[in-house]
Amino acid sequence: MHEILVISGKGGAGKTTVTGAFAHLSENAILCDLDVDAPDFHLISQPEKYQDHEFWSGYEASIRQDDCVQCGECLTRCRFDAIKLDNGRYVVDPLKCEGCKVCVALCPAEAIDFELKKCGEWYRSETRFGNLVHAQLYPGEENSGRLVALLKDEARKTAKEHGHEILLADGAPGIGCPVISSLSGTDLAVFVTEPTPSGLHDLERVAALCDHFRVKGCVVINKYDLNTDMTDKIESFCTQHGYPVVGRVPHSDAVTAAMVERKTVTEFDSVMYTAFAGIWNNVLLQL
Repeated sequence: MHEILVISGKGGAGKTTVTGAFAHLSENAILCDLDVDAPDFHLISQPEKYQDHEFWSGYEASIRQDDCVQCGECLTRCRFDAIKLDNGRYVVDPLKCEGCKVCVALCPAEAIDFELKKCGEWYRSETRFGNLVHAQLYPGEENSGRLVALLKDEARKTAKEHGHEILLADGAPGIGCPVISSLSGTDLAVFVTEPTPSGLHDLERVAALCDHFRVKGCVVINKYDLNTDMTDKIESFCTQHGYPVVGRVPHSDAVTAAMVERKTVTEFDSVMYTAFAGIWNNVLLQL
C-alpha cells in the first residue's frame, strides 16, 4: 500500500480542495483527515460514523479538597499560574495546567492527584468515497502528534481489512508536530502552494521539512493564473531543487460553489474534473 499526504506550509492554500478531488478520483483509497485541531474534510465528504472512540493522553493535576492543608506550596511552585484561590480553596485551572507534576511532587500533604485526561475523540466513518478515519482534538489540548500517529495506525489497519491500495491523507497546515507525525511512513507528499511570495516561502519550508525526513515531494500550484510571474518563480524553485510540478489548478468560482453544496470540485465542475484528473494521474506516476 502507498501513502500519499497532502500538505502545505500554511492554512488556506487549498489542501482540502485538492484532497477532496483526489478522493473522488481515486478508486481504492482509505481516507484520513490528519488535521486534528481544525478538521474540515468532513464538510465535503459528509461522513457517517460507525465507530466512536475517546482519545486519552497527557495528565492533569486536581486537588483533593478534603486532604488539602491550605499551605499554598502548589501556588508558589507552579510556573504556569495554574493554581488559584477560589473562595478560600486552592484549585487547579485545567486550561493552564501543563501536566508538569511539580505540584504533585512537592505537595506536603500528598493531596494532589495526577490523572490521565480525555483530550478528544476519533472516528471511523463511511463516505461516498470510501472509508474515512478522522478525529477532533478538544480546544487547547496538546498531543496532536500522538493523535495523528494513532489515526495513521488505525487507517492502515482499516486498509488491510478492506484491501485498500492507497492511504490518502489530508494533512495539517504548517510544519509543526502534527505535520511531522503525519510524515511517518509517507511515500509521497503533495505540496499545495499559491503564486504569492508567502506561498513560495511556505513551500520552501515544508519542502525542507520533507527533505529532512527523506520524504519524496511533488508540487501542485493552486490558482496559478492569478500571478503567472510568481508561478514561474515557484516552478523555477521546484526545478532547481528537484520537486516535480504535477499540476496547475486554475482559479475558479466553482471551488466555492462546490463547498456550499458540500461537494468536491471535481463532482461539481467538468473543467476542474479534467484538470484534477491529469494531476491525479501525475501523482500516481510519482509513486
